[in-house]
Amino acid sequence: MQFVQDFNLHPLLWVISFVFQDPLKRLSLCMYWAALIYASVSRFYHISKDSTVERILLRKYYHLMAVSMFSPALILQPEFLDLAFGGAVAVFLVLEIIRVWKIWPLGQPVHQFMNAFTDHRDSDLLIISHFSLLLGCALPIWMSSGYNDRPLAPFAGILSLGIGDTMASMVGHKYGVLRWSKTGKKTIEGTAAGITSVLVACSVLLPVLTSSGYILSQHWSSLVLAVVASGLLEAYTAQLDNAFIPLVFYSLLCL
Repeated sequence: MQFVQDFNLHPLLWVISFVFQDPLKRLSLCMYWAALIYASVSRFYHISKDSTVERILLRKYYHLMAVSMFSPALILQPEFLDLAFGGAVAVFLVLEIIRVWKIWPLGQPVHQFMNAFTDHRDSDLLIISHFSLLLGCALPIWMSSGYNDRPLAPFAGILSLGIGDTMASMVGHKYGVLRWSKTGKKTIEGTAAGITSVLVACSVLLPVLTSSGYILSQHWSSLVLAVVASGLLEAYTAQLDNAFIPLVFYSLLCL
């Protein structure tokens, strides 16, 4: 990387200097993330060992956690969030290697913790759900770097996964009656809740972005169309929706 990009500094030194360009905000953000991760993992570790909560609802807690972690950072420090996503992907890779190879002393605890949140889309060997959630939130942000006229596009993953998918699953699981198909589990009530929650979140987010200096060129008619289309896609897919629904939503927001 140093050779290709012709850096004047070693990449590690560049990262340190980048963080300390705005130490108050960036270090405060790091401490906020560390505290939230510690509290969440501590709580989820006890849940993973003995829980009566449905697994589908346990997984959605991580989606809500993604909203609380990434939304403030994307508004206040988008460039720093770009770097943090790269670091998070690296940490996830290391943890997955430790889990698969059962490297002492973390191999077994990590496997026990991660296995409690798997579903049918994870294989017996690899657990990819956490990668898809992270990349689903990160890719729209990475692809939007440098653009200012579509302020909602970077939030495509956070809105579709953290809010829309979460509300659709929770409402559909608890109150859903009318199913989209006889063989599927997705319900019309859940899809309606997901679409409505994303539209409400957009109505709250747009004034915040306006006050932050973003140029708003998104019309509500096209926004509603993008939200409804991605919501219906989520209702009909049985694949790894965390990976591609944010990209579809991002594409629609950019049109």
